[in-house]
Amino acid sequence: MSFRTNSYQQISFTDCINGLTSREQKALEHSWAKTFAEDIFPAIDEKPFSVLYSSSASRPNTPVNICIGALIIKEIFGISDDELVENLMLDPRYQYALHTTSCEEQPLSDKSLSRFRKRCYDYESVYGVDLLHNCITGLSDRIARLMDINPRIKRMDSMMIAANIRKLSRVELLYTCVSKLVIYLHNNKKDDLIKGMEHYYEPGDYNKTFYYNTSEETEDQLSVILNDADKLLVICGTEYDDVTEYQLLLRCLSEQTVVEEASRRLRTKEDGGLHSGMLQNPSDPDATYRSKAGKEYQGYAANIEETVGKNGSVITDYQYEKNNYSDSQFLKDSFARTEVQDETVTVVADGAYSGKENHDLAAEKNIQLVNTDLSGKSVNDILAEFVFNEEGTKVLRCPAGYEPKSCGYTGGKSQQFHVSFQRDQCANCPNKDRCKAKVHKRVSSVTVSVKAHERARQQCFMGTEEFKNLFRIRNGVETVPSLLRRKYHADRMPVRGLIRGRFFFGCKIGALNFAKLFTFRKGLGHYAQNPALA
Repeated sequence: MSFRTNSYQQISFTDCINGLTSREQKALEHSWAKTFAEDIFPAIDEKPFSVLYSSSASRPNTPVNICIGALIIKEIFGISDDELVENLMLDPRYQYALHTTSCEEQPLSDKSLSRFRKRCYDYESVYGVDLLHNCITGLSDRIARLMDINPRIKRMDSMMIAANIRKLSRVELLYTCVSKLVIYLHNNKKDDLIKGMEHYYEPGDYNKTFYYNTSEETEDQLSVILNDADKLLVICGTEYDDVTEYQLLLRCLSEQTVVEEASRRLRTKEDGGLHSGMLQNPSDPDATYRSKAGKEYQGYAANIEETVGKNGSVITDYQYEKNNYSDSQFLKDSFARTEVQDETVTVVADGAYSGKENHDLAAEKNIQLVNTDLSGKSVNDILAEFVFNEEGTKVLRCPAGYEPKSCGYTGGKSQQFHVSFQRDQCANCPNKDRCKAKVHKRVSSVTVSVKAHERARQQCFMGTEEFKNLFRIRNGVETVPSLLRRKYHADRMPVRGLIRGRFFFGCKIGALNFAKLFTFRKGLGHYAQNPALA
């Protein structure tokens, strides 16, 4: 299939909408379709997607901008692929939005969207490039400009996204991996290899194994399952190395069990090797485990970066990873993709995004990182008043203005300064208790760490009116995870796997941003004014 850009249709005398009554045309002009047709559809850049298709002459592709536009509309209304195709054929609003009003036959079929998604999945699997992400963020920047939102203030938050899988116990997990491989061999006419294990592919065997047995019988079943797993390893050898079911069984056994004196048993904490990245369910091998705020999660994590202005907010960037990905790493990745800013940009985030390293990375990009809370122990605010040289390797003055006699720097992780002053300077200083100065026979000494200094500066900033205004701005981002769950069903993805989930999540971000734009166009938004946005 060769790539061809879509010279999207302009309205002509033969358009289907010309057959509408004046009342119907007026309703169409005031609907969501007009905003989508004028502001979103023309801005979809098709060219980056040319890599998905052949360069040789052949049957042309379904227009990329129609596919992407349709996928966003699908998430706007929470409908299926089939419902979308049907609506495109019968509803002038869908045709108007996607510029297909002049088409004799609508360009989307029942397989168009699934084939397009698969091309995107396969490309990212091979090259590690999420083409949709770049498209959605490009549209987001356009929406921000249309809403006159200056990119100087941003807020960030993360959210857990549940995988579409059932929580399994360790024994259930082992059973499922064994069962899937047995079923694969059975379906491929290899019944001679699995004699004695036929029950695994019989309906109801799972319930019989786990729900109709006593705890003692379940323990016996564990031994049987482990023995069957070892038999399968011998039976398959290296012949089935490329089979997914075989690879999942190998992974499960290596993570969950150990072989001791020619006998296999479950791995314990004492054996080591138990971690959050272990297989949770063979139906979604990418899903990981995380415990947060007293709750257990299986699945993925998303990071939201929202640009805020006096006219509202727009999600201008997003990330989607396994849920053992830390908020701090999300921030580092975001900064890595960000160019040095001409004007200072303020990013407001909670304490999970804090840390000296993150603040240093932010400063390199001319970004002011503001954390609304801080993890760890508080320090005395007086430490913020120590003055360092530009390199940050020497203390020049104490809060009282005295220059030190000597300054030793440990470097490394501690990054501590051991500073000495004249004895009388500290002995008679009203700040000595707050500095925790030690008065000796000849000199006085103070130990100051870079981390403590930075934390004290942040603590002092948190008492200012500027911080209070930024704190109020940060609170608004908490609504985004709620919206994505309630309206766009982020916790009920119809797909499994990291790449597929990321693709659907991107479409949901596009839908949410369009809803913000449409609300703005209709003048229906009510935005809390904040001095920081003036």
